[in-house]
Amino acid sequence: MILTATPLYAGLLALLFVALSARVIVQRRRAHVSVGDGNDQSLRQKMRVHANFAEYTPIGLVLLGLTELQGAPYWVVHLLGLMLLTGRLAHAAGMGASPQRLSFRVTGMVLTLAMITLAGLANVFHALI
Repeated sequence: MILTATPLYAGLLALLFVALSARVIVQRRRAHVSVGDGNDQSLRQKMRVHANFAEYTPIGLVLLGLTELQGAPYWVVHLLGLMLLTGRLAHAAGMGASPQRLSFRVTGMVLTLAMITLAGLANVFHALI
């Protein structure tokens, strides 16, 4: 089976990862910090937004791809992909704002964790039947 939906979400999430990376790079240059955060609060915040994205997105994409490979309906794969993409966008927007927008951050984590939970359960269930 060829993956058709997962590459779309992987590509969009990769572009978001690059954008978050660029924010860190720009702030590093502004703060003249090469390694670490130099005790710069803005740099620390941007680094955590980027790191949080890097912590949650890979498992979501792996589960999305496995769900698609196991033959889940197309709409299910897209629903899970949209949950992951929207969740990561909302979380980055909420956590990256100054001051933080807690409602965006919470919505992002709920969507992300719901996607990971649903896809994880679906993969376990499918593997056992």
